[in-house]
Amino acid sequence: MKFVAWNLLTRSTPIGRKMAPEIRKGGAPLLRIRRPELLGAGVELHEARTTGVRDGKPMLADGEVLDVATVVWCTGFRPDYRWVEPATIGEDGWPVENRGVVPSAPGLYFLGIPFQYGFTSMLVVGAGRDAAYVADRIASRAANASPTGVAGRTVDVAT
Repeated sequence: MKFVAWNLLTRSTPIGRKMAPEIRKGGAPLLRIRRPELLGAGVELHEARTTGVRDGKPMLADGEVLDVATVVWCTGFRPDYRWVEPATIGEDGWPVENRGVVPSAPGLYFLGIPFQYGFTSMLVVGAGRDAAYVADRIASRAANASPTGVAGRTVDVAT
């Protein structure tokens, strides 16, 4: 079964391309982590919404500023990517991407999309494969960036 899920049910195969839209409509297995497990792992939960930024850190509606290095933005039970600019959303409501890379917006990447590459994308075992692919693309883009930060030909700057 692992071979089928890992190798055949991907967007690189005809059966995977046929299956992906159905999975994205809600046909995926239901997985969940319970609140006590999160709290036991040291995760801080905040009910207040993020409404702004203060000194480069997220500020919540109740005025609390979170001293964090990473923000995991959860969109809820339905995908809603309307806030992402530039607009890269297809008619099906999902980002137009190839394995998490947005061809029309260099430097914009997605992770965690159901069937991003394969059926296993929505599982811990498959999320790592997707993350590795996106991280490789980010590293490649950074390696090809010029000193001005613009991707392209690298130029030596002599003083």
